[in-house]
Amino acid sequence: MLKVIPVEEAVGLRLAHDITEIIPGGHKGPRFKRGHLIAEEDVPRLLDVGKAHIYIMELAPDELHEEDAAKRLARAAAGAGLTLTDPSEGRVNLVAETDGMLEVDQELLFRFNELGDLILATLRSGEFVRQGTVVGGTRTIPVVVKEELVAQAEALCRDRPLVSVAAMPAKKVCLLVTGSEVFTGRITDGFEPRVREKVEGMGSTLEPAVLAPDDPDVIAGHIKDFAAKGAEIILVSGGMSVDPDDLTPEGIRRSGADVVSHGFPVLPGSMFLISYLKDIPVLGLSGCVLHDPVTAFDFMLPKLLAGNRVTREDILQMGHGGLQKKRAHHH
Repeated sequence: MLKVIPVEEAVGLRLAHDITEIIPGGHKGPRFKRGHLIAEEDVPRLLDVGKAHIYIMELAPDELHEEDAAKRLARAAAGAGLTLTDPSEGRVNLVAETDGMLEVDQELLFRFNELGDLILATLRSGEFVRQGTVVGGTRTIPVVVKEELVAQAEALCRDRPLVSVAAMPAKKVCLLVTGSEVFTGRITDGFEPRVREKVEGMGSTLEPAVLAPDDPDVIAGHIKDFAAKGAEIILVSGGMSVDPDDLTPEGIRRSGADVVSHGFPVLPGSMFLISYLKDIPVLGLSGCVLHDPVTAFDFMLPKLLAGNRVTREDILQMGHGGLQKKRAHHH
């Protein structure tokens, strides 16, 4: 357990927790680390940071200090692709070891936090994260917790990791740009540079774009051709609305691809289409990719590059958080 004693009587004893110092407009950080042996000259400094009484550690056999608990919690929760930081002010961070897609078991996360007195907070599952990004943090609420509680959290995570980062091996991505106005050269295609930036930013390669007129059979032929040449992801842009003269969805269907969903609960990106030609995802992109910084494409790309097979349920769950803040009034 912890004993609270006046700071003047604490000389020669060890501190039970980090003591933070906040300098207005400056830094916030630990001034005294846990385990610090309190010396005579520390007394005025402790009083300066508002510590007239401090905690001295006297742990019972069934108790854990917050830092030891946080280390164990972080080790239990972390799956592949993560490294752990040393505790600072009782908190241990989970850090992405590689670029990849963050995977959080949300049901398990709820059960972990439900235990009480311990917390784990994460970034949103399905996000692309760069190496070195802090993707989660864990700590206990009190300075001392029962060992039994930490053991319960460890047991929850025994069969499946709570947080992991899925590496995204480089994939061969092909882009078909549809639209007679682009095909005939009347206007320059804007999709390829935008799509290339996103695909290459996540470590894959984009083959030079192929242009097609608004003809479903030609579109279907190109999709089959990409598949025959080893495409691992096929993107088809342009002409995605349900207007009769937007023939891209029809072209995707004629290629033999099975449509999982035409329409996403994401704004912008509601006209997207996801289908599979055998095991190759064929994703139809609407015009919003050209002018909106974040669309359904940014939600889908990490999942496809990580090799996750996308189901209708996955898409329906995107509605929560699917409204993008930038120009949210666009469809």
